[in-house]
Amino acid sequence: MLDGTDAPRVITSDAQNERYISVLLEFEKKDRLSAKEREFAKLLTVLIEAYENKYYPIRGASPVEVLAHLMEANNLKQKDLAPLFGSESLVSKVLRGERELKKRDIERLSKRFGVSPAVFF
Repeated sequence: MLDGTDAPRVITSDAQNERYISVLLEFEKKDRLSAKEREFAKLLTVLIEAYENKYYPIRGASPVEVLAHLMEANNLKQKDLAPLFGSESLVSKVLRGERELKKRDIERLSKRFGVSPAVFF
């Protein structure tokens, strides 16, 4: 187990990653960290992020996937968004990928869902 004096190494397994995460969680429980502990925590964070980015990358969602997720999370149907798009058929075309979201659509959707327009790019 790492105790702040062991030299951390590049992470090569899930078990090692979990150990490093456990050490970070212990640091988070402390009210104050020494300068050495803060530097150690920074290094562990870099190692954990590198490992997880390599083995567990997060794929960016397409605008249609974002819209579908927002609709599901808010329990909405296509007809509920028809007023924003002008018709239910336009909503359907967007969700099927037959029509791209226009700037106007994105502005209205970001206001409707209270999200940044950037989530649709």
